[in-house]
Amino acid sequence: MDWNAYYQSHLATGEEAVARIKSGDRVVIGHACAEPSFIVEKMVENAKAYENVEIVHMVAMGKGAYCEPDMAPHFRHNSIFVGACTREAVADGRGNYTPCFFSEVPQMFHTTLPVDVALVQVTPPDAEGNVSLGVSVDYTREAIESAKLVIAQVNHHMPYTYGEGVLPVTDFDVFVEHDAPLIQLSPPKIGDVERAIGEHCAALIKDGDTLQLGIGAIPDAVLLFLKDKKDLGIHSEMFSDGVLELANAGVITNRKKTLHPGKFVVTFLMGTQRLYDFVNKNEDVVLYPVDYVNNPYVIAQNDNLVSINSCVQVDFMGQVCSETIGPKQISGTGGQVDFVRGASASKGGRSIMAMPSTVKGKISKIVPLLDEGAAVTTSRNDVDYVVTEYGVVHLKGETLHQRAKNLIAIAHPDFRPELIAAFEERFKCKY
Repeated sequence: MDWNAYYQSHLATGEEAVARIKSGDRVVIGHACAEPSFIVEKMVENAKAYENVEIVHMVAMGKGAYCEPDMAPHFRHNSIFVGACTREAVADGRGNYTPCFFSEVPQMFHTTLPVDVALVQVTPPDAEGNVSLGVSVDYTREAIESAKLVIAQVNHHMPYTYGEGVLPVTDFDVFVEHDAPLIQLSPPKIGDVERAIGEHCAALIKDGDTLQLGIGAIPDAVLLFLKDKKDLGIHSEMFSDGVLELANAGVITNRKKTLHPGKFVVTFLMGTQRLYDFVNKNEDVVLYPVDYVNNPYVIAQNDNLVSINSCVQVDFMGQVCSETIGPKQISGTGGQVDFVRGASASKGGRSIMAMPSTVKGKISKIVPLLDEGAAVTTSRNDVDYVVTEYGVVHLKGETLHQRAKNLIAIAHPDFRPELIAAFEERFKCKY
């Protein structure tokens, strides 16, 4: 059977496809902006046919209707990165959270999280009978390879990307053709605080460095201050629209990269249609599975790798919390520790934790101790640079006393007196 005959014989409606999901199945949904929203909606519409279906994914960018209270008899949510539409379900006990490093998720599909059904989104087949996973290869490829049943939404709006996300149609069991614009991530609002943080971070970046950037206003603010740099590269969990201006201006060339020179290397993408147009059939952009891109050993093969991530709190010891407010899970570990450790092992590498000094001017994010119940995301042994709008400090190799002094120096001035008092009480010495 040729590929087209295989494809045609495996077409189904959305209703027919989700009817193949069974009660008790573990269903892994394609990641972030590649979520196959049409198939997910059809699954939710069919909820009364299911009991105890486990929904697993990381960043959920869709409606998350399976997390609604009335869905509790039919779906239970297992998040590996809590997001806006899943946070309440996890907090209320209708869902749960599995702590892990992003790089380890594919392996978990063969150990603690074996996959029954994968719901993914792909491009239409090319002339050779291959489809592209587009903006999400990460754990999505491994979910496809390990699932008992793979259902794919075929969407002309999905950009065709290269790397290891190009698969033959014979890797899929059911195709549901449905065209719709991809989920988009709007550019964040960058205020004065973010601009100051971005400028401080940019001062740590040198010509020829390779960058890992997270999501949000701070990474985008960093990019604003890199216009005078030369030959920057990208080896990152993801990138968004903020990279495009520097790429088009010739600032990001990837020429000096020691691993995959000339290529933007990522595991997934989130952004607007402008980003999706940029990556579509762009041979300079390659997507690989997350157990490769986020593997610290692989990351370290990029000389001068600079990792930039945000966080919730940093305490006097340098412990970093990036995922909880006290015991409440608000996000996840993601790839932060993967890249912190990869940058540490990189020749000339640096890792940066960047955050506003306060929460809306009311709560200091630099604290003597993390809040009770807070998770330590990046350990005090791993932390390198910390940046707020008040400056840059280096913690790696410093004593506990010096770490605390350094951090107090970049805390908001309104909170420094109480932090100094806490320092003197704790360490039994003058600040």
